[in-house]
Amino acid sequence: MIPPRQEIPVADSAAQHTTRVSTGGTVLAASAQHTSVRHDTSATARRTGYALSTVAVLFLLLDGIMKLLGLPVVADTMMQLGFAPALATTFGTILLAAVVLYVIPRTSLVGAILLTGYLGGAVATHVRVGNPLASHILFPAYLGTMLWGGLYLRDARLRALISIGGPTQ
Repeated sequence: MIPPRQEIPVADSAAQHTTRVSTGGTVLAASAQHTSVRHDTSATARRTGYALSTVAVLFLLLDGIMKLLGLPVVADTMMQLGFAPALATTFGTILLAAVVLYVIPRTSLVGAILLTGYLGGAVATHVRVGNPLASHILFPAYLGTMLWGGLYLRDARLRALISIGGPTQ
């Protein structure tokens, strides 16, 4: 015969709270141990994050605006990369929308993800046409690193999600 279920309080010293475990002769659930992790950064780190983000955002804004203006250099570059010059407006609109999302603190993570996709497409394009590695192929990766590094240094949500350089307990 199985004994009736009963609630047994279990003290969790690591989390300093009590969890109730329902049993029917055996433990069905165990208390979860969790510790708080500090995700604070110094003022210098935050300023560095904003500086990295600002440099990348200014470059991407310039790029997006040039595409929307339809400058001759943009049309020439689009043709060299194998795209119809008419697509410059579409690329510029997508780029600027992602930059706006990145700049708004509540949507910065979504903006960073969208910009990563956009910049990944730029890398693929430069690989496809055979451009030089350091100056063309990797340049979008440099920008992406600045975007993510800047966001990591200035956004506690991202630091909480990705713990770099230390134990989490």
